[in-house]
Amino acid sequence: MSITSNEAEHRPIGLTAPSGIDRAAHHRLDEAWLAAAWSHPTTRVFVVSGGQALIDDTPDGRTELVTTPAFEAPLTETHRYFLGTDADGVSYFALQKDALPGRMDQSARPAGLREAGLLLSPRDAGLMVHAVALENWQRLHRFCSRCGERTVIAAAGHIRRCPACGAEHYPRTDPAVIMLVTDEDDRALLGRQVHWPEGRFSTLAGFVEPGESIEQSVIREVYEEAGVTIGDVQYVASQPWPFPSSLMLGFMARATSAEINVDGDEIEEARWFSRDELTAAFESGEVLPPYGISIASHLLELWYGKPLPKPGSVG
Repeated sequence: MSITSNEAEHRPIGLTAPSGIDRAAHHRLDEAWLAAAWSHPTTRVFVVSGGQALIDDTPDGRTELVTTPAFEAPLTETHRYFLGTDADGVSYFALQKDALPGRMDQSARPAGLREAGLLLSPRDAGLMVHAVALENWQRLHRFCSRCGERTVIAAAGHIRRCPACGAEHYPRTDPAVIMLVTDEDDRALLGRQVHWPEGRFSTLAGFVEPGESIEQSVIREVYEEAGVTIGDVQYVASQPWPFPSSLMLGFMARATSAEINVDGDEIEEARWFSRDELTAAFESGEVLPPYGISIASHLLELWYGKPLPKPGSVG
């Protein structure tokens, strides 16, 4: 495989750029510290609801997460998640609500991570990823898996405790592998899922199964989805993917066979592309690149040698 561009190699990967936020986990059980942080005039709060938050465009062309001073929110708020502090000592919290607050008099708009992740600064994107992941977990794990009783929030949103049996439950993260497969001719294997729009191709991906190493998962998933056997597997990078609770583990993988036999259930079509063939497919509109916030774009760029064209920017 060819990695030919420093620009592609070192570009921030979707939602993985350093956020500059210290999660300060040692404060999560310190109720006195949390109360003091909440009442501090510099503390900032934003609302998360259904995987969305409010974002706003600034006059200088940036897009920011809409935050407010903590003193504007009730101290008794139970669904309050401490997200960490920045280098200036500013603390950040998220509030889980049934709906986002109305902002009719401003340009702020609701956005999910697929949109906001492309627009926000690394700090704001990191805060939103953290909050959305906690919200997803909190909404789906309200009852104790040991005894069935309703659990209560603890550790500033990072634990749910069962008052009946004493069990503690922690946020769930599901490991998934995502891989760019190349063959002996250095062509890239891309697939299209059955529910994707016509022309949308990306790298193959799948969940790690119990008792399986991540390398074994790469080999199994590629064979199950595309019928291609894999030899060498090399880890590249990871990416949080809270849709609802995954951690994407990115790999480069070398195929030992070239014949494709898609499963028809998850993958409807898979094709080998040379760089020239992929460029022509981009330019003609036959193929649409992966979504920009996905680590799939980064993996593909490592092979492609330069940033992928944005939709509508070529041709």
